[in-house]
Amino acid sequence: MDKGNSFSIGQFSEKTGISIRTLHYYDEIGLLVPEKHPSSGHRIYNHDDILTLQKIISLKFLGYSLDKITNLLKESSFTVDLNETLTLHLDALEKEKERIQQSIAAIQRVIKVLQAEEEIDSTILFTLIHSVQTEQIQANWMERHMPTDIKDCLLLKTEDDKAKLDQTYIQLSKEVKELYGKPFDDPKVQDMISAYIKSSFEFLGDDLIEKLANTNIEEIDIKELEEMTQNPFTEEEQEWLNLAMEYHMKQAGLE
Repeated sequence: MDKGNSFSIGQFSEKTGISIRTLHYYDEIGLLVPEKHPSSGHRIYNHDDILTLQKIISLKFLGYSLDKITNLLKESSFTVDLNETLTLHLDALEKEKERIQQSIAAIQRVIKVLQAEEEIDSTILFTLIHSVQTEQIQANWMERHMPTDIKDCLLLKTEDDKAKLDQTYIQLSKEVKELYGKPFDDPKVQDMISAYIKSSFEFLGDDLIEKLANTNIEEIDIKELEEMTQNPFTEEEQEWLNLAMEYHMKQAGLE
């Protein structure tokens, strides 16, 4: 059927790019209700339905629910009052945009890590993903507790810098799992800690290390930061690592 500006549901679907199933649903909920053929009951769409569908698509694009769209379609015009709901939608979209950007960053970093490592323990991988996911929360913590110059230096680290640090942390995590329980003076244990400290210092840089050394952060604030982060170690592994690092520092005369 195509008489002038009239279309069958199949023709309307092809013309607008909206699936027949969706058009059925819009009709059922009263969002886009076409005429019905008096004898067959088939749906008959016209030019006005195309305009209505364009409004629906526009409002969906802005983020409105179908229920809200049903009400908005009844309005013949809009005033500045619409700005209130538009602002709410804008805030929601900004939050979704931030979430998507975090997901993209996490995916990109995980891809790089998997390419380099080929195989990673699942606990270590999920710890890395969680770290990327909570970067903004950690940035907020730095905003509250760290001097501006230190915070700015850390926030300016590039994705390549972060990727290198990821590799360092993953290597440490793997070696802790492998070496856990060995004596602290075991050469492999000390080599592991030495490599980790060296890579961490390279990431931070001499100037930033000096600034951090001269910064007094309350123990309660450090506890807050630790609670918002995760690590892939058991309590026993973490305690062993802490003691091994203390031993390394004493041997190096850094305490």
